Amino acid sequence: MRDALWTALKTVNDPELHRDLVSLGMIERAEVEGGVAHVKVNLTTPACPLKGQIEGDVRAAVLAVPGIEDVAVTFGAMVRPPAQPALPGVKHVILVGSGKGGVGKSSVAVNLAASLAMEGARVGLMDADVYGPSVAHMLGQGSARITANAERKMQPIEAHGLRFISMANLSPAGQALVWRGPMLHSAIQQFLKDAAWGDLDYLIVDLPPGTGDVQLSLTQTVHVTGAVLVTTPQDVALIDAARALDMFRKASVPVLGVVENMSYFVAPDTGLTYDIFGRGGSRKLGGLPLLGEVPLDVEVRQDADLGVPAVLSHPDSPAAQAMRQIARNLAGRVSVQALGSLPEQLPVV
Repeated sequence: MRDALWTALKTVNDPELHRDLVSLGMIERAEVEGGVAHVKVNLTTPACPLKGQIEGDVRAAVLAVPGIEDVAVTFGAMVRPPAQPALPGVKHVILVGSGKGGVGKSSVAVNLAASLAMEGARVGLMDADVYGPSVAHMLGQGSARITANAERKMQPIEAHGLRFISMANLSPAGQALVWRGPMLHSAIQQFLKDAAWGDLDYLIVDLPPGTGDVQLSLTQTVHVTGAVLVTTPQDVALIDAARALDMFRKASVPVLGVVENMSYFVAPDTGLTYDIFGRGGSRKLGGLPLLGEVPLDVEVRQDADLGVPAVLSHPDSPAAQAMRQIARNLAGRVSVQALGSLPEQLPVV
Protein backbone atom coordinates (compact mmCIF):
# COMPACT_ATOMS: atom_id res chain seq x y z
CA MET A 1 0.00 0.00 0.00
CA ARG A 2 2.91 2.36 0.67
CA ASP A 3 4.11 1.91 -2.92
CA ALA A 4 0.59 2.57 -4.19
CA LEU A 5 0.49 5.73 -2.06
CA TRP A 6 3.71 7.07 -3.59
CA THR A 7 2.48 6.15 -7.07
CA ALA A 8 -0.70 8.15 -6.45
CA LEU A 9 1.29 11.16 -5.25
CA LYS A 10 3.28 11.09 -8.51
CA THR A 11 0.05 12.05 -10.29
CA VAL A 12 -0.30 15.28 -8.30
CA ASN A 13 1.34 18.30 -9.93
CA ASP A 14 2.33 21.57 -8.34
CA PRO A 15 -0.12 23.99 -10.04
CA GLU A 16 2.60 26.58 -10.69
CA LEU A 17 5.64 24.42 -11.36
CA HIS A 18 3.72 21.92 -13.54
CA ARG A 19 5.71 18.96 -12.25
CA ASP A 20 4.68 16.24 -9.83
CA LEU A 21 5.30 16.65 -6.12
CA VAL A 22 7.46 13.54 -5.86
CA SER A 23 9.96 14.51 -8.57
CA LEU A 24 10.13 18.01 -7.10
CA GLY A 25 11.12 16.54 -3.73
CA MET A 26 8.12 18.14 -2.04
CA ILE A 27 6.89 14.98 -0.27
CA GLU A 28 8.68 14.69 3.07
CA ARG A 29 6.54 11.89 4.47
CA ALA A 30 3.97 9.45 3.04
CA GLU A 31 2.86 6.57 5.25
CA VAL A 32 -0.28 4.53 5.89
CA GLU A 33 -1.40 3.71 9.42
CA GLY A 34 -4.65 1.83 9.98
CA GLY A 35 -6.24 2.93 6.73
CA VAL A 36 -5.22 6.59 7.20
CA ALA A 37 -2.59 8.07 4.91
CA HIS A 38 -0.30 10.63 6.51
CA VAL A 39 1.28 12.95 3.93
CA LYS A 40 3.57 15.88 4.63
CA VAL A 41 4.15 18.30 1.77
CA ASN A 42 7.07 20.71 1.84
CA LEU A 43 5.96 23.80 -0.09
CA THR A 44 8.45 25.88 -2.04
CA THR A 45 7.46 28.95 0.00
CA PRO A 46 5.46 29.50 3.21
CA ALA A 47 3.40 32.01 1.20
CA CYS A 48 2.32 29.46 -1.41
CA PRO A 49 -0.71 30.97 -3.17
CA LEU A 50 -2.18 27.58 -4.14
CA LYS A 51 -1.77 25.63 -0.90
CA GLY A 52 -5.47 24.82 -0.75
CA GLN A 53 -5.48 23.45 -4.28
CA ILE A 54 -2.46 21.27 -3.55
CA GLU A 55 -4.14 19.87 -0.45
CA GLY A 56 -7.31 19.09 -2.40
CA ASP A 57 -5.41 17.40 -5.20
CA VAL A 58 -3.39 15.29 -2.75
CA ARG A 59 -6.52 14.18 -0.92
CA ALA A 60 -8.31 13.23 -4.14
CA ALA A 61 -5.36 11.23 -5.49
CA VAL A 62 -4.66 9.40 -2.23
CA LEU A 63 -8.30 8.53 -1.50
CA ALA A 64 -8.42 6.73 -4.84
CA VAL A 65 -5.94 4.15 -3.52
CA PRO A 66 -7.77 0.96 -2.45
CA GLY A 67 -7.67 0.45 1.31
CA ILE A 68 -7.08 4.11 2.23
CA GLU A 69 -10.07 5.55 4.06
CA ASP A 70 -8.81 9.00 5.06
CA VAL A 71 -5.93 11.40 4.46
CA ALA A 72 -4.13 13.66 6.94
CA VAL A 73 -2.21 16.32 5.00
CA THR A 74 0.29 18.53 6.79
CA PHE A 75 2.60 21.19 5.38
CA GLY A 76 6.12 22.44 5.83
CA ALA A 77 7.92 24.95 3.67
CA MET A 78 11.41 25.68 2.42
CA VAL A 79 12.13 28.58 0.10
CA ARG A 80 14.39 27.35 -2.66
CA PRO A 81 17.42 29.50 -3.43
CA PRO A 82 18.30 30.46 -6.99
CA ALA A 83 21.27 28.91 -8.76
CA GLN A 84 23.27 31.97 -7.66
CA PRO A 85 22.30 33.07 -4.12
CA ALA A 86 22.06 36.80 -3.62
CA LEU A 87 24.19 37.20 -0.48
CA PRO A 88 25.56 34.85 2.18
CA GLY A 89 22.46 33.68 4.04
CA VAL A 90 20.08 35.64 1.79
CA LYS A 91 18.25 33.57 -0.80
CA HIS A 92 16.34 36.17 -2.82
CA VAL A 93 16.70 39.93 -3.32
CA ILE A 94 13.51 41.46 -4.69
CA LEU A 95 13.41 45.08 -5.81
CA VAL A 96 10.24 47.15 -5.46
CA GLY A 97 10.41 50.10 -7.81
CA SER A 98 8.42 52.69 -9.71
CA GLY A 99 9.14 55.19 -12.39
CA LYS A 100 7.90 58.11 -10.31
CA GLY A 101 7.08 59.10 -6.76
CA GLY A 102 3.63 59.33 -5.26
CA VAL A 103 2.36 55.91 -6.31
CA GLY A 104 2.64 54.30 -2.85
CA LYS A 105 5.74 52.25 -3.59
CA SER A 106 7.11 52.31 -0.04
CA SER A 107 3.72 51.42 1.42
CA VAL A 108 3.50 48.45 -0.93
CA ALA A 109 7.07 47.35 -0.08
CA VAL A 110 6.40 47.50 3.68
CA ASN A 111 3.13 45.58 3.43
CA LEU A 112 4.57 42.99 1.06
CA ALA A 113 7.44 42.35 3.46
CA ALA A 114 5.07 42.15 6.44
CA SER A 115 2.75 39.81 4.51
CA LEU A 116 5.57 37.40 3.66
CA ALA A 117 6.67 37.41 7.30
CA MET A 118 3.09 36.69 8.40
CA GLU A 119 3.14 33.59 6.19
CA GLY A 120 6.20 32.31 8.05
CA ALA A 121 9.04 33.46 5.78
CA ARG A 122 12.24 35.08 7.07
CA VAL A 123 12.15 38.58 5.64
CA GLY A 124 14.40 41.61 5.55
CA LEU A 125 13.52 45.07 4.25
CA MET A 126 16.16 47.46 2.95
CA ASP A 127 15.21 51.10 2.47
CA ALA A 128 17.32 52.11 -0.53
CA ASP A 129 15.48 55.42 -0.96
CA VAL A 130 18.41 57.24 0.60
CA TYR A 131 17.17 60.78 -0.14
CA GLY A 132 13.62 60.14 1.07
CA PRO A 133 13.66 57.21 3.53
CA SER A 134 10.21 56.43 4.92
CA VAL A 135 10.35 52.74 5.84
CA ALA A 136 11.48 53.41 9.43
CA HIS A 137 8.50 55.69 10.05
CA MET A 138 6.07 53.21 8.46
CA LEU A 139 7.38 50.53 10.83
CA GLY A 140 7.15 52.76 13.89
CA GLN A 141 10.93 52.93 14.36
CA GLY A 142 11.78 56.44 13.21
CA SER A 143 13.68 57.26 16.41
CA ALA A 144 15.60 53.98 16.63
CA ARG A 145 19.30 53.94 15.83
CA ILE A 146 21.29 51.25 14.05
CA THR A 147 24.09 49.72 16.11
CA ALA A 148 27.04 47.47 15.31
CA ASN A 149 27.41 43.88 16.46
CA ALA A 150 30.54 42.15 17.74
CA GLU A 151 31.78 41.65 14.16
CA ARG A 152 31.40 45.42 13.54
CA LYS A 153 28.55 44.87 11.12
CA MET A 154 25.41 46.96 11.11
CA GLN A 155 22.66 45.27 13.09
CA PRO A 156 19.29 45.58 11.34
CA ILE A 157 16.41 46.83 13.46
CA GLU A 158 13.59 44.38 14.13
CA ALA A 159 9.93 45.35 14.01
CA HIS A 160 6.71 43.51 13.18
CA GLY A 161 8.55 40.30 12.37
CA LEU A 162 10.97 42.01 9.96
CA ARG A 163 14.60 43.05 9.98
CA PHE A 164 15.17 46.38 8.28
CA ILE A 165 17.75 49.08 7.60
CA SER A 166 17.00 52.66 6.64
CA MET A 167 19.05 55.80 6.30
CA ALA A 168 16.46 57.40 8.57
CA ASN A 169 18.00 55.38 11.43
CA LEU A 170 21.53 56.58 10.63
CA SER A 171 21.06 60.33 10.18
CA PRO A 172 19.34 63.03 12.25
CA ALA A 173 15.64 63.53 11.56
CA GLY A 174 14.96 66.19 8.94
CA GLN A 175 18.55 66.36 7.71
CA ALA A 176 18.92 66.44 3.94
CA LEU A 177 21.56 64.20 2.38
CA VAL A 178 23.35 66.07 -0.39
CA TRP A 179 25.30 63.19 -1.87
CA ARG A 180 26.76 62.46 -5.27
CA GLY A 181 26.75 59.07 -6.98
CA PRO A 182 29.88 57.57 -5.36
CA MET A 183 28.52 58.21 -1.85
CA LEU A 184 25.20 56.61 -2.78
CA HIS A 185 27.03 53.60 -4.17
CA SER A 186 29.03 53.28 -0.94
CA ALA A 187 25.85 53.43 1.17
CA ILE A 188 24.16 50.71 -0.89
CA GLN A 189 27.27 48.53 -0.63
CA GLN A 190 27.25 48.89 3.16
CA PHE A 191 23.53 48.18 3.48
CA LEU A 192 23.96 44.99 1.48
CA LYS A 193 27.33 43.62 2.51
CA ASP A 194 28.19 45.24 5.83
CA ALA A 195 24.91 44.42 7.55
CA ALA A 196 24.22 41.34 9.65
CA TRP A 197 21.07 40.28 7.80
CA GLY A 198 21.40 36.69 8.97
CA ASP A 199 19.44 33.96 7.21
CA LEU A 200 16.66 35.40 5.04
CA ASP A 201 14.30 33.89 2.52
CA TYR A 202 13.55 37.29 1.00
CA LEU A 203 15.26 40.68 1.18
CA ILE A 204 12.78 43.27 -0.11
CA VAL A 205 14.45 46.46 -1.35
CA ASP A 206 12.42 49.68 -1.50
CA LEU A 207 13.99 51.62 -4.36
CA PRO A 208 13.89 55.39 -4.85
CA PRO A 209 11.70 56.66 -7.69
CA GLY A 210 13.20 56.85 -11.15
CA THR A 211 16.14 55.12 -12.80
CA GLY A 212 19.23 56.60 -11.19
CA ASP A 213 22.42 55.76 -9.30
CA VAL A 214 20.88 53.60 -6.59
CA GLN A 215 19.21 51.26 -9.06
CA LEU A 216 22.43 50.94 -11.03
CA SER A 217 24.50 50.25 -7.90
CA LEU A 218 22.12 47.55 -6.72
CA THR A 219 22.00 45.65 -9.98
CA GLN A 220 25.81 45.78 -10.22
CA THR A 221 26.43 44.75 -6.60
CA VAL A 222 24.18 41.78 -5.96
CA HIS A 223 22.40 39.05 -7.87
CA VAL A 224 18.77 40.19 -7.98
CA THR A 225 16.02 37.58 -8.24
CA GLY A 226 13.57 40.03 -9.76
CA ALA A 227 11.68 43.28 -9.50
CA VAL A 228 8.13 44.38 -8.78
CA LEU A 229 6.79 47.49 -10.48
CA VAL A 230 4.31 49.66 -8.56
CA THR A 231 2.12 52.06 -10.47
CA THR A 232 -1.25 53.74 -10.36
CA PRO A 233 -3.65 53.25 -13.28
CA GLN A 234 -3.44 56.63 -15.00
CA ASP A 235 -1.30 57.18 -18.08
CA VAL A 236 1.00 59.75 -16.48
CA ALA A 237 2.18 57.10 -13.99
CA LEU A 238 2.38 54.39 -16.63
CA ILE A 239 4.68 56.51 -18.81
CA ASP A 240 7.29 56.57 -16.03
CA ALA A 241 6.65 52.95 -15.05
CA ALA A 242 7.50 51.98 -18.63
CA ARG A 243 10.87 53.71 -18.23
CA ALA A 244 11.53 51.74 -15.05
CA LEU A 245 10.58 48.56 -16.89
CA ASP A 246 13.07 49.39 -19.64
CA MET A 247 15.78 50.02 -17.03
CA PHE A 248 15.24 46.62 -15.39
CA ARG A 249 15.34 44.87 -18.74
CA LYS A 250 18.57 46.63 -19.72
CA ALA A 251 20.06 45.58 -16.37
CA SER A 252 18.91 41.96 -16.99
CA VAL A 253 16.65 42.01 -13.93
CA PRO A 254 13.51 39.88 -14.46
CA VAL A 255 10.31 41.80 -13.77
CA LEU A 256 8.13 39.48 -11.72
CA GLY A 257 4.97 41.51 -12.11
CA VAL A 258 3.19 44.78 -11.53
CA VAL A 259 1.10 46.04 -8.61
CA GLU A 260 -1.64 48.50 -9.48
CA ASN A 261 -1.93 50.65 -6.36
CA MET A 262 -4.86 52.99 -5.65
CA SER A 263 -6.65 51.02 -8.32
CA TYR A 264 -10.17 51.97 -7.21
CA PHE A 265 -12.07 53.43 -4.26
CA VAL A 266 -15.10 51.98 -2.49
CA ALA A 267 -17.12 54.67 -0.71
CA PRO A 268 -17.68 53.50 2.88
CA ASP A 269 -21.10 55.18 3.15
CA THR A 270 -22.65 53.94 -0.11
CA GLY A 271 -20.52 50.98 -1.16
CA LEU A 272 -20.20 52.46 -4.64
CA THR A 273 -16.91 51.92 -6.48
CA TYR A 274 -15.12 54.88 -8.06
CA ASP A 275 -12.17 54.61 -10.45
CA ILE A 276 -10.54 57.82 -9.29
CA PHE A 277 -7.32 57.31 -11.25
CA GLY A 278 -8.86 55.05 -13.86
CA ARG A 279 -8.48 51.29 -13.55
CA GLY A 280 -6.65 48.50 -15.32
CA GLY A 281 -4.02 50.75 -16.86
CA SER A 282 -1.22 48.53 -15.55
CA ARG A 283 -2.22 45.91 -18.11
CA LYS A 284 -0.68 48.18 -20.73
CA LEU A 285 2.83 47.58 -19.36
CA GLY A 286 4.23 45.26 -21.96
CA GLY A 287 2.10 42.28 -21.01
CA LEU A 288 3.56 42.00 -17.50
CA PRO A 289 1.69 39.71 -15.11
CA LEU A 290 -0.60 41.65 -12.79
CA LEU A 291 0.19 40.58 -9.25
CA GLY A 292 -2.89 42.38 -7.97
CA GLU A 293 -4.88 45.58 -7.55
CA VAL A 294 -4.89 47.49 -4.27
CA PRO A 295 -7.83 49.79 -3.54
CA LEU A 296 -7.39 53.34 -2.30
CA ASP A 297 -7.95 53.00 1.45
CA VAL A 298 -7.64 55.66 4.12
CA GLU A 299 -6.63 53.01 6.68
CA VAL A 300 -3.46 52.22 4.71
CA ARG A 301 -2.39 55.85 5.02
CA GLN A 302 -3.36 56.05 8.68
CA ASP A 303 -1.53 52.84 9.52
CA ALA A 304 1.62 54.05 7.75
CA ASP A 305 1.55 57.23 9.81
CA LEU A 306 1.03 55.22 13.00
CA GLY A 307 3.92 52.88 12.17
CA VAL A 308 2.06 49.58 11.74
CA PRO A 309 1.61 47.85 8.35
CA ALA A 310 -2.03 47.70 7.29
CA VAL A 311 -1.85 43.92 6.85
CA LEU A 312 -1.25 43.71 10.61
CA SER A 313 -3.48 46.49 11.97
CA HIS A 314 -6.47 45.96 9.64
CA PRO A 315 -5.97 42.45 8.28
CA ASP A 316 -9.58 42.06 7.09
CA SER A 317 -9.71 45.28 5.06
CA PRO A 318 -9.89 44.95 1.26
CA ALA A 319 -6.52 46.68 0.86
CA ALA A 320 -4.81 44.36 3.37
CA GLN A 321 -6.36 41.28 1.78
CA ALA A 322 -5.17 42.47 -1.64
CA MET A 323 -1.65 43.02 -0.31
CA ARG A 324 -1.51 39.55 1.22
CA GLN A 325 -2.65 37.92 -2.01
CA ILE A 326 -0.09 39.95 -3.96
CA ALA A 327 2.61 38.68 -1.58
CA ARG A 328 1.48 35.10 -2.18
CA ASN A 329 1.45 35.63 -5.95
CA LEU A 330 4.93 37.15 -5.76
CA ALA A 331 6.25 34.26 -3.66
CA GLY A 332 4.83 31.86 -6.22
CA ARG A 333 6.58 33.67 -9.05
CA VAL A 334 9.87 33.54 -7.18
CA SER A 335 9.45 29.79 -6.59
CA VAL A 336 8.77 29.16 -10.25
CA GLN A 337 11.74 31.24 -11.32
CA ALA A 338 13.99 29.31 -8.93
CA LEU A 339 13.27 26.29 -11.10
CA GLY A 340 13.96 28.25 -14.27
CA SER A 341 10.56 28.28 -15.96
CA LEU A 342 8.64 31.45 -15.25
CA PRO A 343 5.14 31.40 -16.82
CA GLU A 344 3.87 34.46 -18.59
CA GLN A 345 0.55 34.89 -16.81
CA LEU A 346 -0.85 34.62 -13.29
CA PRO A 347 -4.47 34.56 -12.22
CA VAL A 348 -5.40 37.76 -10.41
CA VAL A 349 -7.27 37.10 -7.18
